[in-house]
Amino acid sequence: FQSFQNLGEGKNFVFLSKKIEPSSLLKTAPLSDGLKKELAQHKFSGPSFTESYCWPPVAWGYDVVAISHQGNDPLLYIPPVLTFLQLKSAYQALPHRSGVSLIVCPGWKKAQLVFDLLKMYNKGCRDFHPMLVILGQNKEAASRVETRGCEVIVTTPHSLLRLLEHKSWLLCRLCHLVLDEIEVLFSDTTEQVFTILDCYKKATAGARGNPPHQIIAVGTQWNKHIPPLMEEFMNDPYIVITVVEEAAICGNVQQVVQPCMNNSKIAALLKILDFTHANLQKVLVFTDSVNEVEMIHKALKNNSIVTLKKHKESKCNVSCVSERWRKMHSSGTPVVLVLTDDCLEPLGITDATCVIHFSFPSLRIFGQRLQSMTDNFCTLRKDSSVDQEHTNAKSVILLTENSPCHAPEILGYLKHAEAEIPQQLHDLVARVLESEEDEKFSRPLCASLKTIGICRNRPACPDRHRINVSIDMAQNIPDEIIKTPERVMILPLHIVHATNYFGRIVEKEKDQYTILAEEMQNYFKVPGHKIFVNSVEKSTFYGLCEGALCHRVQVVDIPAREEEDFVCKVTIKYIDEGRTSQVNSDQLLHLPAAFQSLSPQAVEFVVCRVKPIDNETEWNPEVTDHIRRKIKGRLHHAKIVHTLGKTAWVDPVIKVSSLSSVKVWINEYNIRSEILSTGLGTDNPEHLAEIQKLCRHVQVSHHAENLEHFIKEGTADLEKVSSPQDMSIEEDSPENCNTSGKIFLDVLFSDDVAQTEEAEDSMLHQHKCYHPEIKWFQDNETVTLKVKIPSAADAKCEFSKEKVVFSARSGEKLYLADLELQESVFAEKSTCVIKDTEAVIVLAKEKQGAWCKLLKKKNIHVSLDFEHWEEPEEESFFSVG
Repeated sequence: FQSFQNLGEGKNFVFLSKKIEPSSLLKTAPLSDGLKKELAQHKFSGPSFTESYCWPPVAWGYDVVAISHQGNDPLLYIPPVLTFLQLKSAYQALPHRSGVSLIVCPGWKKAQLVFDLLKMYNKGCRDFHPMLVILGQNKEAASRVETRGCEVIVTTPHSLLRLLEHKSWLLCRLCHLVLDEIEVLFSDTTEQVFTILDCYKKATAGARGNPPHQIIAVGTQWNKHIPPLMEEFMNDPYIVITVVEEAAICGNVQQVVQPCMNNSKIAALLKILDFTHANLQKVLVFTDSVNEVEMIHKALKNNSIVTLKKHKESKCNVSCVSERWRKMHSSGTPVVLVLTDDCLEPLGITDATCVIHFSFPSLRIFGQRLQSMTDNFCTLRKDSSVDQEHTNAKSVILLTENSPCHAPEILGYLKHAEAEIPQQLHDLVARVLESEEDEKFSRPLCASLKTIGICRNRPACPDRHRINVSIDMAQNIPDEIIKTPERVMILPLHIVHATNYFGRIVEKEKDQYTILAEEMQNYFKVPGHKIFVNSVEKSTFYGLCEGALCHRVQVVDIPAREEEDFVCKVTIKYIDEGRTSQVNSDQLLHLPAAFQSLSPQAVEFVVCRVKPIDNETEWNPEVTDHIRRKIKGRLHHAKIVHTLGKTAWVDPVIKVSSLSSVKVWINEYNIRSEILSTGLGTDNPEHLAEIQKLCRHVQVSHHAENLEHFIKEGTADLEKVSSPQDMSIEEDSPENCNTSGKIFLDVLFSDDVAQTEEAEDSMLHQHKCYHPEIKWFQDNETVTLKVKIPSAADAKCEFSKEKVVFSARSGEKLYLADLELQESVFAEKSTCVIKDTEAVIVLAKEKQGAWCKLLKKKNIHVSLDFEHWEEPEEESFFSVG
């Protein structure tokens, strides 16, 4: 069963599996009185056309599949589900006489929206105690979730499965399962959704007393997994589709793309119109111009094909064309009607068997054209599937080299319709997307690309995905980002999200901005120095005093105004912090030139190699809030692994603290590890490689490329480190280790830094050698080095008083470690033993006691082995590292 329905102004399409009487007015909708009142108080303008058909079967407790342009709106199901939950009589067989509704959303952000709506409209019903459950990979968090007394749970597929590991009994009370944005759930989490459905099916099969069981699936697109969902898990569902092109997929309309040259479209059309008497067709040929209608009509007549035509300038009226359309087919004659798109609605044709798109359509026009075949959409069988071998309707797109910019959306549709797609369409879409990317060239660089390395929806993303040298290689780059190629002190001031911040690079000895800020503060303390500006100009620098703090700001936007001297809200950027805000224009101060000489200090920092779990595109606010509380306004040690203009990718970022009582420096936390510890972040090993790939055609300020004096000439083609290890920072010189009475423990960058190009020792570079990974630990008399090298061959180890040189082959690679020791050893008493996966070197100390460090110079391949570190009895602080 399918039909058109006319509701208000204009004609709306609806495809139904079973007849539904729509509830077009809130007053007569099948909702509780309290809920109607709550909706009215919130200025609810519905029910919409789709809601008028969805609400009745949902409120009656039936299984429903709804596909609509508004299919991502939770109000398609929330009001009728809340209404049904109030029917205590339906849940008599369940404990506490109440069922559980489970709403599964594709991500935390949508789940939050649904939860907020439930809290809003819950006031119009009895209290259902809705709960939002977003769980990470911490198992303890799942075991602590308390769901007793809760009747509506909002969650995501991954979170639900983590919850069910600890609370499988939850499904025993489950009566209503809602799958929100079904096309996203099935495309991104197919396996998880079917696992949930299997668990639900098993739980409900053993339910006592026949409580209600309902599955509701809503979305914007039909999906190939919907028929199995209906057949295996639903009970004779109501299907409501208000998008013509999606109904065409459900109705098994055959989609064909016919490539041809623009000058041979008529020949391609004639080939398609190869009729036989056994296969009578009713064909519509759509084009977008009057001239093409006339041209096609003439060509078909010249080839003895009986053809009708209709466009806005044709003499034959609508009723005449409609009558001839009906009579010709009934007399056994194939019918071909050539028309422009604006003539379809007046004709009201719904019984065509074939539509030919002579002009390439947009997706909206494409759907309108398919509407002419709705009488021939296949109806669903009792088993909720369609006969894939039988089709009554066919859509043919003529694809030429001149097909327009609508190709990407048509390609997207054909993909999820599982149509056969020629390579020519893929090539055309690639050219169109390239052209669209050119149009985005003045837009900011995509934030997702910067923070996780990829953008999952490039065609819809408004920002660009290529480097624009004039924007990205910005002028006025802070000296600190240029001068320091690797290790820096950073001060995060504006936290965008868990891995993206704005702030400053702080010089250890003499920070120029600190000096400037103090000078500005002293300057503006003098009353006569505060000169407020009368009119502001875009891009100009000004001063702004907020309490005791003085800032340098730049005006980035001024609203349109009629009067010259008028106070308005202007958008400003704090050029030394990176944040933006709005202030009254009369708050801005004249900023002397002396305070403008230092370049803007704000730098964007991106923490590498970590991303949200479950393929989420945005960080959960819980993670961002946790990181904000920890890092904002606090100095951190960081290693810059890549830069692009004023953006620095950092890995790792560590907060270093001093234990003043024992004069020791330790790692307080590592930002990446902090994010991972929340359970809501996961490893992203490809991140840096993707950023480098993005910048491969551009001369970017990589940390090892900006300072020639840091790198010897001829090291441009350095070998990549085979197994790079943790970097370390030292707060004071090695000499202080003994003379000052302080012990400075290595500040370890201990987070398995991804492979980066490093300046190898010149000997290693010349002989194409690799440095092995080494971990060390000590006791009072010896130092043990574990050299990670599998199946070592030709191993050699040479000892001297302050040096050890180890070399070996593994496969085709030569490994060499030339280590200059911080302290002296007995060469004759030191040993080296080769094992299957490593070499174990034991150094005999010349003087007993603890070494504060192993090497005179830092080596990124050498780190402490905490698993074997033994704590000296007299110096407990050594347990740190």
